[in-house]
Amino acid sequence: MNYGFVKVAAAIPLVKVADCRYNVEQIKMQMMEANEIGVKIIAFPELCITAYTCGDLFAQQVLLDEAELALMQLINDTRQLNIISIVGMPIVNNGTLLNAAVVIHQGKILGVVPKTYLPNYKEFYEQRWFTSSIEVSETTVRLCSEVVPMGTNLLFETPETTFGIEICEDVWAVTPPSSALSLQGAEIIFNLSATDECIGKHHYLRTLLSQQSARCMAGYVYSSCGFGESTTDLVFAGNGLIYENGSELAHNDRFSFEAQLVISEIDVERLRAERRQNTTFAVNKGNNPAKAAVRIATKPVYDAPFTLTRSFDMHPFVPKGRALDERCEEIFSIQVSGLAQRLVHTHAQTAVVGISGGLDSTLALLVCVKTFDKLNIPRERIVGITMPGFGTTDRTYNNAIDLMKSLGVTIREISIKDAVIQHFKDIDHDINVHDVTYENSQARERTQLLMDIANQTNGLVIGTGDLSELALGWATYNGDHMSMYAVNSSIPKTLVKHLVNWVAENGMDEKSRLTLLDIVDTPISPELIPANENGEIKQKTEDLVGPYELHDFFLYYFMRFGFRPAKIFMLAARSFEGVYDGETIKKWLYIFIRRFFNQQFKRSCLPDGPKVGTISISPRGDWRMPSDATSTAWLQEVDTIEC
Repeated sequence: MNYGFVKVAAAIPLVKVADCRYNVEQIKMQMMEANEIGVKIIAFPELCITAYTCGDLFAQQVLLDEAELALMQLINDTRQLNIISIVGMPIVNNGTLLNAAVVIHQGKILGVVPKTYLPNYKEFYEQRWFTSSIEVSETTVRLCSEVVPMGTNLLFETPETTFGIEICEDVWAVTPPSSALSLQGAEIIFNLSATDECIGKHHYLRTLLSQQSARCMAGYVYSSCGFGESTTDLVFAGNGLIYENGSELAHNDRFSFEAQLVISEIDVERLRAERRQNTTFAVNKGNNPAKAAVRIATKPVYDAPFTLTRSFDMHPFVPKGRALDERCEEIFSIQVSGLAQRLVHTHAQTAVVGISGGLDSTLALLVCVKTFDKLNIPRERIVGITMPGFGTTDRTYNNAIDLMKSLGVTIREISIKDAVIQHFKDIDHDINVHDVTYENSQARERTQLLMDIANQTNGLVIGTGDLSELALGWATYNGDHMSMYAVNSSIPKTLVKHLVNWVAENGMDEKSRLTLLDIVDTPISPELIPANENGEIKQKTEDLVGPYELHDFFLYYFMRFGFRPAKIFMLAARSFEGVYDGETIKKWLYIFIRRFFNQQFKRSCLPDGPKVGTISISPRGDWRMPSDATSTAWLQEVDTIEC
């Protein structure tokens, strides 16, 4: 099963200028190599059968005849291959010459796509030899003794995907043909190109292709000619680039003297999910003035065993390197701006935060501090409240106190033990029974204190719960589940740690920094169960509910793209290979889905909070799910997964 992935390739063959027979031999070898490893569709460079740099030789009948004979030979030699191939060549049409892409499959020409935008500046003079598709009225062309479809509006439909084609300069146009093709159903665009190298151009090209693939919500496969082209005035280094909705999947090494294949898998299922969710795409589709597409179906072929070569990050919410710092800075700024607006609008005099010494409450406190600083409000009007209970350890308690002291906020310490003991007596609960009532009573007592102190001080209770906890329902209903503004509500647990660490390393005094770093290293726990005999945290969240890095991975692909459990499992097994075995991943995937469905009622009444990323579970925003939806179909699929 390929789970919606389509294996594609950008080929960069060696060429000899005007030696068509040599060129198709090189093309054939790459077709055979790609077919052997299961590539479904392969694209070759612009005019690859003749080479791009033939110049005025394009006017020679010998070259044009040789190109057609070479194509016939290529079709005949590859008719047993499953792969769909796209090659470039000059084609004669009714007294004109076209720079065209030819699609071949199992001994047949499926269609011909002529180039629309012909450069005629500086080093390129294509208009000297070729005619633009705009000046062509014919919808068919005779090629290799067959009459085949021709046009820039051809869409090729395979059992796995629908693709379209543009050629080189087309993508540099204000409105590229690929835009119209995508709106009419093309999920992958193939570009046959001849891009010369000059300073700065390569970076611009990659940016251009990334943006076009994102704008079209499509895969984009770019193949540009390389070694063997004439270097009379220009150098062609060979560019093989594959994109998926703005993200680069694969690229080659430029300036290679060898033939190259750039291969990756485009997730068409993901692209379809993106388009379904993006209403702008649908509206643009309805407003598309382009002429109707001509759809060409391909024959079903033997489905070779699928091998995925792409890699997937274990932590999809957490970028790497410098991008992580940029992400943290941006998220923190969004949180601060959201809280500032709420404070100004409500004329709140204080911000009340429950400080446990854990990651989430620490991040909420840091957001308050930065917000008050930017609003020129004294930090003393931030009321930090630590509420020791039955499971509070010295480490978290000391970190909470030390952090509040070093940050200069108002500190209040209120033990909840006596109040909770009285509550147990009132409801006739045995204090030695550490069940859900025992745990939730503490969480609700803390929330009551926070709310009442906010009333006392004309303030707002700032929520601390994060996206991961809310997705799993790992919150006490009307306890830590509730606040007056929830600054962490769309930040996943795997990212909270990095945010706290980033704040610690950027603009914090040394004492606060050291405390923050120790908080980052503290095991995640609600601390509702008494500590062990050594005074250490006994109740570790990830032992009970599962590793947050797995749950965040599940959450990302479940919510962002609507992937089915089997595909999420496959991606997780591949990404976490050597970290978790299949049985472990399957176990926690089952629990994630069960809890996600069963705990929706908690998310249906969440307080306000700022969205910071591509996923939010606000009932007023990204996620509107009935609280009584059943998870049967999803759990049944998990049960069928073989590890």
